[in-house]
Amino acid sequence: MACLVASSVSFAQQDRTDPTLERSRLGAALAPHAPDTLRQFNASLVTLTSRASQAVVQIAITGYGPSVEQGDRSNVSHQRRIGSGVIVDSEGYILTNAHVIEGAQRIRVILPEPAGTSPLEMSAVGRRKVLDATLIGVHKESDIALLKVEARGLPVLPLAANRPVYPGEMVIAIGSPDGLQGSVTMGIVSSVWRQPDPNVPMVYIQTDAPINPGNSGGPLVDLDGYVIGLNTFILSKGGGSEGLGFAVPAPVVRFVYDSLRKYGFVQRAEIGVSAQEITPTLAAGLGLRRDWGVVVADMSAFGPAAAAGLRLQDIIDAVDDRPILGLPGFAAALYLHPADEDLKLQVLRGEQKISVVVPALRRKEERYDLADFIDPRNVIDGLGVFMVDLDRLRSPLARTGSSSGVAVIARSPGLNTYTSDLLPGDVVCQINQQTVESVQQLRSLLQSMRKGQPVALQIERSGRLQYIAFEWGD
Repeated sequence: MACLVASSVSFAQQDRTDPTLERSRLGAALAPHAPDTLRQFNASLVTLTSRASQAVVQIAITGYGPSVEQGDRSNVSHQRRIGSGVIVDSEGYILTNAHVIEGAQRIRVILPEPAGTSPLEMSAVGRRKVLDATLIGVHKESDIALLKVEARGLPVLPLAANRPVYPGEMVIAIGSPDGLQGSVTMGIVSSVWRQPDPNVPMVYIQTDAPINPGNSGGPLVDLDGYVIGLNTFILSKGGGSEGLGFAVPAPVVRFVYDSLRKYGFVQRAEIGVSAQEITPTLAAGLGLRRDWGVVVADMSAFGPAAAAGLRLQDIIDAVDDRPILGLPGFAAALYLHPADEDLKLQVLRGEQKISVVVPALRRKEERYDLADFIDPRNVIDGLGVFMVDLDRLRSPLARTGSSSGVAVIARSPGLNTYTSDLLPGDVVCQINQQTVESVQQLRSLLQSMRKGQPVALQIERSGRLQYIAFEWGD
């Protein structure tokens, strides 16, 4: 070190008026001491990036989505959005996030171009290969969607479903932040299993690799070229990367991918209970035996668990002989439970340990999103909402009244809205005591009204009937 400092001083004194020559001589003096390991690491990164980027696509969405910039996800607008995806099968199967394709009317996949080192090697945008994609299935709970394009022999990235991931491990994130296709960033794994919301069972890999809007659906890749996670969201006060990125772990991605490809949906056992993570405060307040684990917080009165003898405030100790340490473990046990078999539970009830056998039902996680039913022709201008006939819905809304009515899909800002009291999920049953049968009928009835005429809408919201009243045109 002393020798290097001395050499630097000597160069500086000799060539004070020629900084370019000074830097040149310093570089020559330092070059022989550059470690080969750094050069090898650099070459490995270049090779990894070149290979992995070929399997990462840009996803262009045209459709309707939440107007999040207005701070209200119930408002929607027509949008063009960009996300990312990763090819996991050479026959054209692509994984991305469910929120990337939410409300999509058209999904297109832009295949990557070979990386170049000169502007002369860049292809014009119009020459890039663009393919229409079909949506195979969606799993909202994990925020994963599976797409299919008609192509063969595509480059793929393998899912590291059985490879361990360690904190401190170096990773790269590839995607299209702000539409910049093929962008690569590097960081480390900050945490292997992170549960941002203790009441939601999903866990994530946390990374400090810079991730920004547009990276969603792209892969988080280890140095061996395996996908260890699917980049999903960031925590940020300013909207940009602050080193808090989260990716769905590869084992979860593999499970969901296999189910979506085979069935088009993900199924799991359903026993009619709502479970909650136990905290020390909750345990103290309820007088529970443990201050950690999972407790039964709610239960269907006529569900399988109630019939089998499960009770509120039972602590779930094990499922199918698998110890349950937290909410993610309980959710995973329900997904992994074999079809058409009874579920074996061990619970703690006070000081007693009790075994309960529950005849589990199969819950089909269907693709169901109100935004999927948005149609520009179904805008009700006077009310500022999108509506759809009930019989078009693939999954019934919670209702206790008659089967007639029209459903509110979303609110649309910027329209001539006379009332903002209607919410997505509401069902309009009557208008001024006249039964509503269809969107077309409702539109006709509204068009026939005079300015200032009183309007009373009978709606059903969360299973209860109520009225919304206003004057037309005010």
